[in-house]
Amino acid sequence: MWNQFFLLEEYTGNDHQYVGKLHSNMDKGDGNVKYILTGDGAGTLFLIDEKSGDIHATKRLDREEKAMYTLHAKVLDRNTNAELEPDTEFNIKIHDINDNAPKFAKEIYFASVPEMSEVGTSVATVTATDADDQTYGNSAKLVYSILQGQPYFSVDSENGTIKTALPGMDREVKENYQVVIQAKDMAGQMGGLSGTTTVSITLSDVNDSPPRFANHSFRVTAVESTVIGAAIGRIKADDPDVGRNAEMEYTIVGGHDIFNIITDQITQEGVIIIKKPLDYETKRDYEFRVEVKNTYLDARFIHGLQFKDYATVKVTVEDVDEPPVFTRNPYIIEVHEDTAAGSFVGVVSARDPDADNKPVKYSIDRHTDLERLFNIDSVNGTITTLKALDRETSKWHNISVVATEINNPRQTTRVPVFIKVLDVNDNAPEFAMSYDTFVCENVKAGQLIQTISAVDTDEPLVGHKFVFSISPTNPNFTIDDREDNTANILTRRGGFSRREMSMYLLPVVISDNDYPIQSSTSTLIVRVCACDSRGNMQSCNPEVLPFSDGLTTGALVAILLCVIILLSKSTLELDSVLFIKRQITTKHCYK
Repeated sequence: MWNQFFLLEEYTGNDHQYVGKLHSNMDKGDGNVKYILTGDGAGTLFLIDEKSGDIHATKRLDREEKAMYTLHAKVLDRNTNAELEPDTEFNIKIHDINDNAPKFAKEIYFASVPEMSEVGTSVATVTATDADDQTYGNSAKLVYSILQGQPYFSVDSENGTIKTALPGMDREVKENYQVVIQAKDMAGQMGGLSGTTTVSITLSDVNDSPPRFANHSFRVTAVESTVIGAAIGRIKADDPDVGRNAEMEYTIVGGHDIFNIITDQITQEGVIIIKKPLDYETKRDYEFRVEVKNTYLDARFIHGLQFKDYATVKVTVEDVDEPPVFTRNPYIIEVHEDTAAGSFVGVVSARDPDADNKPVKYSIDRHTDLERLFNIDSVNGTITTLKALDRETSKWHNISVVATEINNPRQTTRVPVFIKVLDVNDNAPEFAMSYDTFVCENVKAGQLIQTISAVDTDEPLVGHKFVFSISPTNPNFTIDDREDNTANILTRRGGFSRREMSMYLLPVVISDNDYPIQSSTSTLIVRVCACDSRGNMQSCNPEVLPFSDGLTTGALVAILLCVIILLSKSTLELDSVLFIKRQITTKHCYK
């Protein structure tokens, strides 16, 4: 068994610690054998007597630093240094002593467990470690115990699991516990080493407490001018739970027409808001019942209706001086155009809603009637015209009427008044556009040369119905009313000549079908043009004729005017006159 030696750690003697002895069968005791040691710590930690083979440790060894050393032994002939035996390996194993106390990874642990948990509910597991040898003796065999925290908690002696030990632990009574856990080696026997840690245990909340009103009657006041959606008061129930378990929901039992209640998610207060306007003169006191309950319920703690509570809310409406109120908002009034100045348009009416019912006066905001078209009677609210109205200029007039309390001018109310100007048939129809009309010289009788239509700025109730005619009867053209608010212009004859007449003026009479009937005469200009065989226009300019072949009357007049001008200028020479004569036969002078 020489190939494994055992050495106790943490030797405290003054001399080197004896490890063991190496001995070879080749050693006859005559001093001719030499022992040589190599390997872990040879020559430093471990020394060997070359003659006797005794091994000693020179220093105190710590098993936790190194538990075993591997060395090699040689046996040599002292005289020849020849190996007497082969190199042999052996171990020096450090025996453990209980020199390390158990240690926890943390000085303090944090854990939580729901309140009202059953006995034996696991909270947390804390584990200590011991650096001593786990495989030898009891130096590293740990036992857990609780030093502080009883009777609320217990600990499993083998694995360090902390469990609840007392039923019905209530967070609302005590929330935090400091539990001290000890781990002791040597299986907990006397003389063993120990270590401790603290576990801070918090009872987490469960919804085991209902909301309750400390006061079951609340009184709220609100002025009658409070706007819809505004808050008029708050009520509060108390819930000892925390977080979502303390979230509450307020409702008005049976609902209410005027009031509603919502929950402020931050403060968990019930906020009373207005659903409809308040009126001191109509009703001054209200009373309703409010229910409060938790938003999230825990089925383990619900018994009947114990998780609800009720309170009565009384609301008192306070009076304020209110501005006048119009009977309508807005007003829409119709009036015919061309109504004479001073004519009746309509009436607006407002009253003071307060109990005093103070008188009001009326006025028109002139910023909405810059043209000063309307007037209003300050006493009775009658609106009249100051000027005649024209629908074709403006179909609507939007003005603001102001009602003011006579005794308190600061109390005013505005109302929009939309005045629609109704149409009167006071405009005659006319051409819808400017027409560029021509007739071919080679046209035949009955040929369509233009389709015309009309427009009318009036707006009859049943739509426009235009009638087209030519008056008096024209020998060159005729009209065909298509009875769809358009008409065709046709030739009455064929064979037009630009030389005889380059342009015709055709008066067309257009009448509407409203009352009173309005009509107008629009002139259609028809040019005479040269066309190809297909009727496509080629030229509408009058023909240029030689001077000796004769000129039209218009051309002769133009020549005469030119000659008069020339005669008035005595300084002109004859060749200039001849030059002008030649020019007047050209297209430009002819025109």
